[in-house]
Amino acid sequence: MTLSTALTQVRHLETEIPGPRSRDLMARKQEAVARGVGTTMPVFAVRAGGGVVEDVDGNVLIDLGSGIAVTTVGASAPRVVDAVREQAEAFTHTCFMVTPYEGYVAVAERLNRLTPGTHEKRSVLFNSGAEAVENAIKIARVATGRQAVVAFDHAYHGRTNLTMALTAKSMPYKQGFGPFAPEVYRAPLSYPYRDGLDGPAAARRAIDVIEKQVGTPAALVIEPIQGEGGFIVPAPGFLPALAEWCRANGVVFIADEVQSGFARTGAFFASEHEGLVPDLVVSAKGIAGGLPLSAVTGRAEIMDAVHAGGLGGTYGGNPLACAAALAAIETIESEGLVDRARKIEMLMKDRLLRLRKDDPRIGDVRGRGAMLAFELVRPGGDEPDPELARAVSAAAHRQGVIVLTCGTYGNVLRFLPPLSISDELLEDAIEVLTRAFAES
Repeated sequence: MTLSTALTQVRHLETEIPGPRSRDLMARKQEAVARGVGTTMPVFAVRAGGGVVEDVDGNVLIDLGSGIAVTTVGASAPRVVDAVREQAEAFTHTCFMVTPYEGYVAVAERLNRLTPGTHEKRSVLFNSGAEAVENAIKIARVATGRQAVVAFDHAYHGRTNLTMALTAKSMPYKQGFGPFAPEVYRAPLSYPYRDGLDGPAAARRAIDVIEKQVGTPAALVIEPIQGEGGFIVPAPGFLPALAEWCRANGVVFIADEVQSGFARTGAFFASEHEGLVPDLVVSAKGIAGGLPLSAVTGRAEIMDAVHAGGLGGTYGGNPLACAAALAAIETIESEGLVDRARKIEMLMKDRLLRLRKDDPRIGDVRGRGAMLAFELVRPGGDEPDPELARAVSAAAHRQGVIVLTCGTYGNVLRFLPPLSISDELLEDAIEVLTRAFAES
């Protein structure tokens, strides 16, 4: 019996949150770990699986975070556990650039098949989403011979120097860490709740800014559904219009699917919802069931523009992570998790919309699949209310529900349940959220 199957899939509070053992560990953390590493929850995990996380005090918490969209197939998913165990017994590392192995090639083959479009593709593997985004830009610059890169308002692309430049939000991601990489420019995003524009009009606004302030960049990088920026879903037509402009001008269109990929939105990739075929797709998070892995997949002629030895890294495509990725993909496909994400959307969105109808502080309900969010505002308008977001999330935490905040203004509650979660746990979590709003 695996740990995940042994876990009871019911919320249970053995102690207050945090309990005494978690408080002791937090004191140790404060003495041993750099202050810059924060934590959302005040508890320490010992087991996780299905739709729950168990802490050191025996509390069983409903997981609406998935480790920030990582454990999409569930923490310790049986196929992933078995695949990693088998690979670890064979070898844990050789470095693909020294003595390659089949797992890396097999993952590349799967990505070439699964990402949007039927054109010839190539893939390269890395460790983190930020590393993959940075390498996608390297590839685009070599392929086009140009340097400028366009990102968008509210974007989040990572914490390395280049990806901090791409990221829009200053605190906590950029404050005090500059100077940042040059030749990065920003265009306005389609934000239907706040700008009132349809997709084509928002695209014309963005393209006008790009043409006037940048000219012809090497690449445009965008999240098909924004993550840290607030789970913003662009208005229909916005992304296709940008992609069409990129094709007409020889600009590489990079879809950052780090948070929105791997069945999360009710499609294998969020780009599919509008028939979008990016030149390059960046994957990470849900790709490997909890192990560190990321990838850039794209058109063969663009990917192969880089000279031999120009891409790689010591740990990129680690054999354990590759084994986990193959098992995670098999789990998604064999267990129908793309369809499960759609069912989660139907269940949750109905309840969330009902909650919004009764509470004017919920300005917007948005998202796709198991990537949903509330935007919270002060009553009588659309002024962001980050204090309410913090209060509601803290109240939910105390009652054993893991929920995350995000957004440029810090006023968005986001919901990222693992696709292995039960309907009963989702219903219970929404009841807790309902009470948390009433208390706040």
